[in-house]
Amino acid sequence: MDFVQLKKNCKKDASAFPGYRLALLGDCATQHLAMALKGAAYEEGIALSVFDADYNQLDAQTLDPSSELYEGKPQGVVLCLCTEKLYEAFTLSSDRAGFADATFRKIKGYWDRINAHLSVSILQFTFVERDDRVFGNYALKEETSFYYQVKKLNLLIAEGTRLVKNVYPVDVDSLERRLGRDKFSDPKLYAIAKMPFSLEALPLVAFETVGIVKALMGRFKKCVVLDLDNTLWGGVIGDDGMEGIQIGELGTGHAFTELQRWLKELKNRGIILCVCSKNNENTAKEPFEKHPEMILRLDDISLFVANWHDKASNIRYIQKTINIGMDSIVFLDDNPFERNLVKQTVEGITVPDLPEDPADYLPYLQSLNLFETTSYSENDRDRTKQYQAEIGRILLEQSFESFDDYLKGLDMVAEAKSFDPFHYPRIAQLTQRSNQFNLRTVRYTEAEIEKIAGDERYLTLYFTLKDKFGDHGLISVVILEKRERELFVHEWLMSCRVLKRGMEEFIVNKMIETAKEYGYASVVGEYIKTPKNAMVETIYAKLGFTDRGDHTFVADCATFQPNKTFIKE
Repeated sequence: MDFVQLKKNCKKDASAFPGYRLALLGDCATQHLAMALKGAAYEEGIALSVFDADYNQLDAQTLDPSSELYEGKPQGVVLCLCTEKLYEAFTLSSDRAGFADATFRKIKGYWDRINAHLSVSILQFTFVERDDRVFGNYALKEETSFYYQVKKLNLLIAEGTRLVKNVYPVDVDSLERRLGRDKFSDPKLYAIAKMPFSLEALPLVAFETVGIVKALMGRFKKCVVLDLDNTLWGGVIGDDGMEGIQIGELGTGHAFTELQRWLKELKNRGIILCVCSKNNENTAKEPFEKHPEMILRLDDISLFVANWHDKASNIRYIQKTINIGMDSIVFLDDNPFERNLVKQTVEGITVPDLPEDPADYLPYLQSLNLFETTSYSENDRDRTKQYQAEIGRILLEQSFESFDDYLKGLDMVAEAKSFDPFHYPRIAQLTQRSNQFNLRTVRYTEAEIEKIAGDERYLTLYFTLKDKFGDHGLISVVILEKRERELFVHEWLMSCRVLKRGMEEFIVNKMIETAKEYGYASVVGEYIKTPKNAMVETIYAKLGFTDRGDHTFVADCATFQPNKTFIKE
């Protein structure tokens, strides 16, 4: 979001939001920063009022007991000191080796004065660590260089904030490294208006500062709910098996390993980790228990939910079980469908739009700074165990809400076509890799698929699905064997990524429609149990077939009532 939009936010009505009073003091021009702070606060649902002190009035505002700073009784005070002014002072200093210490004493004096008059939180900007190149790389060794002194000053500020508990650092230096010096500052703008931040940098600085304000207001993230397939590892555990998922140091697996490593650090800091996966529970847990290159293990997870219900309902169950606000939860899922379902049906939750490339997951999440905090204690390290113990005491019944309206709004369109040469490879691949939604689990090579497609004894169908978020491609395969008066479902398999969207209903309806078209009286399906396909054991019975008692199910074409689905053809 750019500065222009933040400026527009300042004119919007924020009266419905909780308020926060902030004072902004600086040795540079801060008017634009004040607007950016208000605009960023609006985006975060905060009605921020900002007292913006006049240019370079820190001493006047902090020394005078009747100043606007003290009369306004703010809840927070931002001290914005810039490197440009620091360098001016450094060049005039007669004791350059002691410059950082002297400057820190001055800064701490501001803290002490404010604390003598107000009970507030103080947000102290760090200094951008710019090198004047007077010493070149030798500046890191030379105590009297500016680069050495500004680095030392930032360290003194960091150490000082550990001792003065109501002071919180705003790491402006890290923001410049993230954006780049050429974008972070504008020398012309500083020369003309004494603004140390470019217009491009202002939103970054503002959101970083408002993030701390949010934490001070008690609005911080406590929990990450994690999808598994293609989020914590590459591939689909139910289809690829433990040996086939991508995790570890090689190839794409490295990206997932680095994400897990970061999540484990969040857990160690006190962030709750939960799992919400469309999967069989035993299958989903297997990598956590047995894969040698998994960083996360089951004892890192406070609540593990793996079933075939919709994720919105499962997240509500997780939220109710761990008993925190929904706005304290972050949901990570690679699938746009699942993300948007949760966004639209679970109010308050944060759902980042993960990049398409897993290598970008971690940098993107780190850039969002979702887990800002203003406190940490050793007790936080035990938070996962505490929640695991509490969850063990609680027995809750899961409640599910309808999401029909959401499905209607997806504008889902499916196609059903006979096998063709272009799709033989994908059809064969799907038969070889699908394990969970696979009624008879027969594997086929590409050559065998081609042979079946040309065999008059069979009717073949492949299904594609797309919605307003994208094209899922070929996601299901059906092979119907012609018998005297019935069609036998020789194969029915489907990608699990499109479960619970009405695709199963659409396919069964299409089977019956095909049978009628070719003059057959009934359709018969069979379920052959495997260790991985328990989820489809009752699928035929649920979709209008009659159980014949021998693992086969029959639907009479004349009396069959089409299943409800919001998918169009």
